Formats: sequence, structure tokens, C-alpha cells
Amino acid sequence: MDFTKYYFLGIGGMGMSALARYFNSKGFQTAGYDRVQSKVTADLQTEGIQINFDPNVDQIPIPFRYPENTLVVVTPAIPDDLPQLVYFRENGFTIKKRAEVLGDITRKASTICIAGTHGKTTTSTLTAHLLYQSHISCNAFLGGIANNYNSNLLLSKDSNLFVIEADEYDRSFHQLSPYMAVITSADPDHLDIYQTPEAYRESFEHFTSLISPGGILLMKKGVNIQPRLQKGVKQYSYSMNDGGDFYAENIHLVNHEFHFDFVTPSERISDIRLKIPIRINIENSVAAIALAWLNGVTKEEIRTAMVSYSGIYRRFNLVFRSEQTIFMDDYAHHPKELKASILSIKELFPGKKITGIFQPHLYSRTRDFALDFAEVLSLLDELILLDIYPAREEPIEGVSSEMIFRNVKLENKTLCSRENLLSLLKDRHPEVLVTFGAGDIDKLVPLIKKQLMEQTNGNA
Repeated sequence: MDFTKYYFLGIGGMGMSALARYFNSKGFQTAGYDRVQSKVTADLQTEGIQINFDPNVDQIPIPFRYPENTLVVVTPAIPDDLPQLVYFRENGFTIKKRAEVLGDITRKASTICIAGTHGKTTTSTLTAHLLYQSHISCNAFLGGIANNYNSNLLLSKDSNLFVIEADEYDRSFHQLSPYMAVITSADPDHLDIYQTPEAYRESFEHFTSLISPGGILLMKKGVNIQPRLQKGVKQYSYSMNDGGDFYAENIHLVNHEFHFDFVTPSERISDIRLKIPIRINIENSVAAIALAWLNGVTKEEIRTAMVSYSGIYRRFNLVFRSEQTIFMDDYAHHPKELKASILSIKELFPGKKITGIFQPHLYSRTRDFALDFAEVLSLLDELILLDIYPAREEPIEGVSSEMIFRNVKLENKTLCSRENLLSLLKDRHPEVLVTFGAGDIDKLVPLIKKQLMEQTNGNA
């Protein structure tokens, strides 16, 4: 059945908004619901997409209240008893998960899928940028807003190549049909879905079995899974600077910019420049450049695109800088991501006092990794720990930020409510201040910036 109307429940999510943009760009009627207003929903509305923020049925635009030619797309974060979802179920609408729709769109395309516990958004965005700026070109559904394009969707008139961030949550990436796939990591996460680390890793092993015969698997050296490859699938390894088929050499930091050489199985591309000065991004860059190289992007195209790459919204963003204070914002929300980010910040600003504001994301993740979070946050000089952002979850008895806080080995630590944060920061002049988290901490960033500007003579 062909659909002419697309309605998204949870349209403000990163994956959902990219799909909404896709169908809207194709001229289909597109609308949706989200629980909260955000920069993403505001941008979608500016692009002509109708959005409502009230779950009651009477808020559904009239053209979308009838099942004929209407597809309802839902994200796992939407509760089963949401009135609009109940209405669609009871009235014979076709309802699909986001991952199913993404799989439908890309099934007949040549698809590069980037999977992993960490690094997939940066790697997929870098890969898309390298291809899009080359003679190859590509389309892309991204898990973050690429600063180069102010969007999470790239479209090409000339290419049937798609770059996709392959999300493991709810086993969504099992809906995809990659011809090339990357696995950046398989450190256990989402144990509310998978229950055990073994089940989590098994889902990645199943994902590798979906790579088309004759395709390619590129996997970070040392990832603890056993691929199940179809006949003719080639496997390559990569690392930051630990060997493998693809890796970096001669890494050095020059004026807050990484320079390195890229080594392939058959040649070297010298003096690549990366302007996003977080060390883990060298590893992500190696994976992205390997994919570009395997798809025929030239040396000069790689060098040019790398130096022009300007990052992703909420990935290690410099928000404000004055003589007294540097303020940065980062999406890191898993212990390993936090560790990589904190160590990179310490490398960038040696000798400066690092103050981190961390908002834990999900009760289940806090429960499962409380000790790991505490160990990593102890790398800071000062910690301000906020309450847990629940997202899709109901509270779990006995689980709170206190589980992390009491195990942090810092004298200079504070447990603070989100509502009291600005008061706590008032009249402070931290040397380096960083906000971390995947919840709604980003809404505090402009307020913190404004307060810092009022307290100093700095420039944004």
C-alpha cells in the first residue's frame, strides 16, 4: 500500500525527526506529536511540519485522523497508553516502528550502517560528510545534528548510497540491510532491554549476519563479539593507533587541532587534520576515512573534507569562552564516553581545574553502571551531580543519583537539583566548566551561558 500521509509519535527524537524531514522533503503530508518542545521540533515546524504537544486525540490534525493512506510511525519511547496511539490502534491505522520504516526506505539502496555502544553518531556523521563532499556523494540519516549542514538528514539526487546510524536499542538495527557495516564497540548498555551483557553482544553478532554477500564488515580491533558473516563478506579491522588494517600514526596536537597520518592496507594518506580536538574522534575518524577510502573517495577529497568537518551539536561543543572561563557541552552519557571526554578535556587544558555537571540518563543505566560512573567522574576536579533524567522509564525503587554520588572519590562534589543549578553557579568563575548528559541538560546550556556572560566580559 502506498502512503501519502505520515504521522510521527515522538517526532522530536533524533531518528524520528530525520525520517519526518525525509518524507516532508518528498512532498508527503507530514505531521506528528511530541511530549516536549525543543530546538528540533521548532526547526521541523519552520520546515512546514505540523507538530502538537498535547497527547489528546483532538490534537491530531484532521487529515491524519483517517487510516486511508496514512502511516503512523512510532518510537519505542512512546508509552502504550498514549491517547493518540490508542486511537490509531483502535481505528485500523497501519503502525510501524521507526526502524522498520528506515529499513523499508534503504532496503534497495547501498547502505552503510554504523553500529556500536559509543562513537556511532560521530562516525556516521563523519562518514556522511566525507562521502557527501566527494565525487561519490550520499544520503544520510544521522543520530545528531551535523553542524556543517544544520540537519540530521542529507539527500543526494545522484547517489543511491545511504549512511545510517544503526541503533541497537530495542534491536532496531536488525531491521537494516547493510552492504557495509561498522562496529565501533560492544560494551554492554540498554540492559533494561537485553538483561545480560551476553544478550547485548549476541545482538551485534546477529547484526553482522545481515551484511549482504560480497559486502564489508569494519570492526574496531578488540571488540568482543564473534561475527557471523555470509559468504563473500570481507572483514577489516581498525584502531586509533594500535595497528589493524586501518589506523593512525604520527598523532600530534597543534593549536587545539589533531594532525595524523592515515594508514590503509596499501597506502598512507599523510597530514590529515581534525579540528574537533577530542582524542576519541581520531579513532572515529579512522573508521570514517576507511569507509570513504573503500568507497573510492580520493586522498585530496579526504584531506579537504576532514579539515572542513565542524562536528555535531552537543558533541564536545565550545559554548562560551572568556579570560576566566571556558564552557563546553557534551552528550556523553555512558561511563566509557564520559571517560574519553574528560581525559580529552584534561589533555586540551592541562593544569586547569575541570568542573563537570553530569545529569544521569535513565534509572536502569544508573543502576547498572553506578560504580563505573563514580570512578570516571572522580577524574574531574569538581563534580556537580544532578537528578536522573528518566526519559521513557518509570522510577526504580532505591535508584537515584545518590548511588553514584556516594562513591565519587572527590572532596569537591555537590548533589544538586536541576532547578537549583543556576543558583549554585551564580558568582562562580570556573576555569573549565562542562555539562554532560543525554537528557534535558541541554536546555540549561543557554541559561548557563547567559549567566556566565553576565558575570564576565567574555565573548560567545
